[in-house]
Amino acid sequence: MSLKNLNPQFGVLLLFILAAGIIRVVLGADASMSPIAMFTPVGAMALFGGATFQQKWKAYVFPLLALFLSDVVMMQFFQKEFAQGLLYSGWIWNYASFILIVLAGQLLIKKAAVGNILVASVAAAVIHWLVSDFGVWIGGGWDMTTGKPYTKDMAGIISCYAQAIPYMRFFLAGTVIYSAIFFGGLLLVQGKKLRTAH
Repeated sequence: MSLKNLNPQFGVLLLFILAAGIIRVVLGADASMSPIAMFTPVGAMALFGGATFQQKWKAYVFPLLALFLSDVVMMQFFQKEFAQGLLYSGWIWNYASFILIVLAGQLLIKKAAVGNILVASVAAAVIHWLVSDFGVWIGGGWDMTTGKPYTKDMAGIISCYAQAIPYMRFFLAGTVIYSAIFFGGLLLVQGKKLRTAH
């Protein structure tokens, strides 16, 4: 069953995107920045937007707008110590990763099948890990093992990626679980079933 041909209700899609933003704020209100803070629906939100909006610009605008609004709320009310203006240092890399995740949703989830959603969820987690943590490294993020900024060499970037693995695992878990909820919920509303094969 092609997701693009389902012509889902626009309001239902926006409701899922809005819910993802709200859940992210609730879970991200803890400023401790522990890996579990990455167990949010934002990866699923980007995949869902990419796979379901028929007009490509909406697939990018609505998930990125939800991400932006949730970022502003978190930075201005819950994580002020990380704020630099409205957002945070390195935000451009995080947003670049979400643009690529929306693209992954467009390319990998042509049909609502479990295998497609799982592959896209893994791709989303890897994209986010590689792109956003490259931004952490290049932007002078702090190495938790040395208490100093990451060195600008191969050892520094390897250390940055290695320290981000626990965060990536929670991002993956959140993306898989929330994708199942979003896609399953959409198909339930439409009286369809999630397929178990590509």
